Amino acid sequence: MPKAASKGRELIQGIDTSGAYPVEYRFSHAKGGNRHLVVVFANFAVTDDYGWSNGVFDPVRANILWIRDKFHGMNSYYLCKDMDFALEQSVAGVITKVMKALDLTPDDVTMWGGSKGGSAALFFGLRYGFRNIVSLVPQFLVGTYVQKVHPKVARFMLGEGVPQENVRIVDSIIPDLVRSNASRHTNIYLLSSPQDEQFPEQVEPFLALFQGYDNFNFIYSESPFITGHAQVTRRNVPFLMGLVNMLADGLPPRLGMVRNGYEEPDRDRSAIDAYLSANSRDKGTDIPPPVVLHPLPHTRTPRDGVYFSGTAMGAVRVSLWERGKFLGSPSVAPDGTWSWKLSKPWSKGEHRVKCVAWDAAGGHTKGVEVAFTTEDAAAAVVVPGMQVPTGAQSVAPGVHGQPAGAPVVRAPEAYEQLMGAAVQFAGFAPGASRVGFRAGGTLLGGSPVAADGRWTWDSGWPWQEGMHTVEVFAVDVNGMESPAALVPFAVLPVAAGASHFGY
Repeated sequence: MPKAASKGRELIQGIDTSGAYPVEYRFSHAKGGNRHLVVVFANFAVTDDYGWSNGVFDPVRANILWIRDKFHGMNSYYLCKDMDFALEQSVAGVITKVMKALDLTPDDVTMWGGSKGGSAALFFGLRYGFRNIVSLVPQFLVGTYVQKVHPKVARFMLGEGVPQENVRIVDSIIPDLVRSNASRHTNIYLLSSPQDEQFPEQVEPFLALFQGYDNFNFIYSESPFITGHAQVTRRNVPFLMGLVNMLADGLPPRLGMVRNGYEEPDRDRSAIDAYLSANSRDKGTDIPPPVVLHPLPHTRTPRDGVYFSGTAMGAVRVSLWERGKFLGSPSVAPDGTWSWKLSKPWSKGEHRVKCVAWDAAGGHTKGVEVAFTTEDAAAAVVVPGMQVPTGAQSVAPGVHGQPAGAPVVRAPEAYEQLMGAAVQFAGFAPGASRVGFRAGGTLLGGSPVAADGRWTWDSGWPWQEGMHTVEVFAVDVNGMESPAALVPFAVLPVAAGASHFGY
């Protein structure tokens, strides 16, 4: 990807095919010559199956290796497919190669992850003897968890029919490592909370197993503002970023002699550059660059009114970047259309966002940049060189040619609690040609609108237990998009009657 601006980090993408399973990764060089490596594992339901890739690691001084949990199109806890643990060995091989290319040892490496990624951080850290582990709200009983909460992942990992014997085997992997005092000198930082609904089954019964470890730290986060599994980590991000910088500087919070000033700014980077170059995914493609239809170049728009839409013929997804920082990666619909919206208001001022189209083989186009300015209030569209026809009305940005209002959603109702994983949407959008559905900036699908304005949509996949918020928007015959209607709802387990907010 292009070199980042001063405030961002340059991200280098690659795929290592030397093992039984191809492993996709992103890498960012350390700041100021820091001599440490942080390996980041992904949680569930994150964009592109890379965890912590939203810029939160920008202040971290260490080298950072993000590993994608996407194997044959599925998540795997970085462990296995059909109980084939060659997948785990392929991941470990990539970590080892990057570590050696940086001329580091396991004592210079931190395993990092939350939820699913937290389990992976514990497993790889203990099994392969890495010096530091930061594990945030992990699951210890991985087999039981995927069997109950992520049945597709369970079938992928444990085999068709999810044999109970395989559930027990995968359940035992992490607890048995801890019981054996594997890597007992590792610095372990485990974060959990009584507000995490997974805590009683997935964490609390296993804490006593760490008594034999030299430096086990349990960060017990209790707050009335924590409402579930996903919020535990979010409430602790400032502390966690400070912790990882201490580990990168060779200062693990512990008693005794510690090392400080762990930098070599002029160190030879040829070995790691050679590894990254050999596995680079910066390869071209025959598909055309993406077309950005919105926002129009050099327009002014409210901070909370920015959305992106366009076409990318022949592509499977589009990635968006600003100053080297990854923003999102919406899928491309079969008709070539795509759309994306940031989940929070943009910062005020000028922005330049680069859009890149990707084909199914991992090749990508050159970036198409769109510049726009955000303000606290709506302003007139200003496009240099654009001719406005005589008699045309001036309009506010983001509403030119759009349907008058958001579609009406009849089902599910706002904050409705649905029993089971099947969710059907229905409503009205008079004057629109179709409606679209987004979650977290990713396009989920679309549905045509009947002549009387009625529409229905079923995703075709089971929805994960927990809270969801879906944006429903209408599109007119000219392809212009309406404001979105927000539909929050909860999916409850049929048997237990209580939801899992796993992420």
